[in-house]
Amino acid sequence: MILKTMPTFADKSLSFYKNLKAPAGLPKGVSAMNPYEDDSVCQNLEKFLKKFFNDDKQRIYVFGINPGRFGAGLTGVTFTDPVCLEEYCGIKNDLDKRKEISAEFVYKFINHYGGASKFYNKFFLTAVSPIGFVRNGINYNYYDDKELLEASRPFVVKTMHDQLKMGANRNVAIVLGTGKNQNAFNSLNEEFNLFKTVYFLDHPRFIMQYRRKRLTEYLDKYKQVFSQALHDI
Repeated sequence: MILKTMPTFADKSLSFYKNLKAPAGLPKGVSAMNPYEDDSVCQNLEKFLKKFFNDDKQRIYVFGINPGRFGAGLTGVTFTDPVCLEEYCGIKNDLDKRKEISAEFVYKFINHYGGASKFYNKFFLTAVSPIGFVRNGINYNYYDDKELLEASRPFVVKTMHDQLKMGANRNVAIVLGTGKNQNAFNSLNEEFNLFKTVYFLDHPRFIMQYRRKRLTEYLDKYKQVFSQALHDI
């Protein structure tokens, strides 16, 4: 008798990303950015997932907003630019080694936490909207105007539920981004009962742009919240 192997977290995640389709009916002037339509992106993503998530363990999900052009838009890995993918994750790539400031903070924290292997053993970085948006050539967040928020909502709801099936621990989640992002996530969580407890932290880009002098303080705050999230499971 041939035993059928169960799909790993990596298998389910890769399938999810490869099958993503951009939401229809976006507002005029807003275009979707789906990095997973690119085979080279999916190849790097697969190497990353197989290295850190080749098991069936649940993870605590850490949600960003949506992919940016110079981070996940290039690598397919949330909050990970080509530099971090190679230097800290050990995934060699031929991408332009341009740094992205959100990725810079996230990997400062991951190193502060104990390194990529220790971090990804417990946590999974993802996004509320796993597909990005661009307007006038710059990144555009799913909540940046009411029309886009409404147009993207069915897509966000569906992909959120799909992501949970990959191996989410439903007791707790961490969301990076307060303000409008926090309000939008709370609305989803209240309606669909996604997670029992949700912690919100200032977004890495905000910290690096406006609070860089307090970097150590924010790294400690992140570590405190991530440690509390582990305690909650």
